[in-house]
Amino acid sequence: MSGLVLRLTDVERVYRAGEVSVRALAGISLNVRAGELVAVMGPSGSGKSTLLSIAGGLDTPTAGSVEVEGVELGGLGPTEVAHLRRDRIGYVFQDYNLVTDLTAAENVALPLELGGTGTRAARKAAVSALDEVGLSTVADRFPDQLSGGQQQRVAIARALVGQRRLVLADEPTGALDSQTSIAVLRVLRARIDAGAAGVLVTHEARYAGWADRTIFLRDGRLVDATSERDDPQHLLSESS
Repeated sequence: MSGLVLRLTDVERVYRAGEVSVRALAGISLNVRAGELVAVMGPSGSGKSTLLSIAGGLDTPTAGSVEVEGVELGGLGPTEVAHLRRDRIGYVFQDYNLVTDLTAAENVALPLELGGTGTRAARKAAVSALDEVGLSTVADRFPDQLSGGQQQRVAIARALVGQRRLVLADEPTGALDSQTSIAVLRVLRARIDAGAAGVLVTHEARYAGWADRTIFLRDGRLVDATSERDDPQHLLSESS
């Protein structure tokens, strides 16, 4: 299908510990197109983070299939999956995951350099990505010299640098104040509008409002969805 970046088809994920089985996802199907941001909401333990990990190839489904730009991840070896994640998929996590002994620019440039880009070209792209999130002036500072909001924006720059076609964000505003959260979401929205596809996990209906549509998970199942014309607040009232 034209413009389709992410396709999940009947995805299930079962975790087993001895004789105990926990079904984290049950029959999830989801398509996300270029230029589209999908918010994922639901109570704790509903499968939101598991969905994001499977969509990005960090975890594998027990059943079903995952495709990124028409490439089925289940048909790739570990090295090929790692290369696809590095080159096409950007991750933004609540805990930043920055390398503490690298500067902001070096953190952002790291995936490019791992992919074979020269140091000078990678730094130029990194500084450009930092400028996009309003942080070009802190390019040479280390993470412990940055505020939490600045660290999160560095993480977003790292997720967006290069030709990332799929951006996955897991509670990227969870530790931020409202003003910084809006700045983070504005950057994410701009990249989606420029042609990437995005999935945003959030507990906040006001932040889900930045998405084109919202899906709601409960007990690993897709139980509701809204379009951009709907108010995702009703999902919270229905789940209470």
